[in-house]
Amino acid sequence: MSTDLAPAAHGSGAGTDQLRIAVIGGSLTGPVTALLLIQAGFDRVTVYEAAPASAPLTGGLIGLEHAALDVLDRLGIPQPEFVAHTSEVIMQMRVHDRRPAEIARRVYPGRNTTWTLLHRALAARLPNHVLRTGMRVTGLAEQSGQPVLQFADGHAERADLVVFGDGRSSIGRRLLDPNRRLRYAGYVAHRGTAECTPHPDLRDFLRLEPCPGVQFNLAPVPGGCDWTFYLDCPTAEYRQYFGASPTRRLLVLPQHVSPAARAHVDEHAEHLLPPEHCAVVHATHTRMAVPVLDIAPPTRMVWPIGNGHAALLGDALAPVRPHTARGANNGIEQAAGLVTALLQHHRYGADLPAALQGWQRRHLPAAVAAVHRGPTIGQRFGLGTA
Repeated sequence: MSTDLAPAAHGSGAGTDQLRIAVIGGSLTGPVTALLLIQAGFDRVTVYEAAPASAPLTGGLIGLEHAALDVLDRLGIPQPEFVAHTSEVIMQMRVHDRRPAEIARRVYPGRNTTWTLLHRALAARLPNHVLRTGMRVTGLAEQSGQPVLQFADGHAERADLVVFGDGRSSIGRRLLDPNRRLRYAGYVAHRGTAECTPHPDLRDFLRLEPCPGVQFNLAPVPGGCDWTFYLDCPTAEYRQYFGASPTRRLLVLPQHVSPAARAHVDEHAEHLLPPEHCAVVHATHTRMAVPVLDIAPPTRMVWPIGNGHAALLGDALAPVRPHTARGANNGIEQAAGLVTALLQHHRYGADLPAALQGWQRRHLPAAVAAVHRGPTIGQRFGLGTA
């Protein structure tokens, strides 16, 4: 491995050097962090994304609460750019004999978007020179008092702060907090985007509960609707359907969805869902799946690396079950808090370790609470093994 490292960059500030900041992960949390840093005046920011620029990246529906929406507002991203339908209504329906029975209406304190829409809005604003794709991190070490990132292609780069926002399979978590390992919760979120809707005037988020151990969510998206079908699935069955274990294949891309997996979903739709919702599932050609995972609650968010630091944000810190609707929200809110702490250091010379500890003290409890909440919600719906 080459050990030729560029010296740490220096810049203007209130008695402090300009930090060189490496952001790992180019999905949602990483770009939000980078854009907030750039907006705050940090000009030594680089985003490293493991996937090449040509790699297909996609995701499903995302609920964003008001605090996260406010962060996006501050970044100058108009809400209509990533929110296609402004309904805040969640319709919860008990289903008996494939027909809606009990219906409850509640209001969600936020808006729904999709990974694709939000990522597109963020990527359009990220300067080309900031994002480096095809850069898979393999290690993190200390050299001459600074964090040094090691990459799969054999080279290394140093930084003063390394921010890992690289999702559920985070290399950062494996390097910094290796004892916290993902464990399978016993059920799968099968999902797809259909070019049709069960009703032409669909505007609200729908949650159907046919029986314990099954949940079907559906919401309008541009050009159709996005659905998620939660079904119990033993580990052996998961391997049969998707070709690997749930803690190895954390995102099932369309090419990994076997005919058996497709038939499994179609059969459950036919037996449990109202006909109009079943038709949406059957009409969906391209499908994906995500195993629902748990992890031990985090006890910290930031680590000293020599005179520098490394931090975990969002799903890299603590993946949460999708029922909590806190995955993207945690990452965005943590990113905003981190930039606030760094800005106090850069502008006014605030002690950096103390600022980072203060950031951790404010945001860690919410991350821990979301980790605990997931199994509780899953148990209420009769999903999985927890």
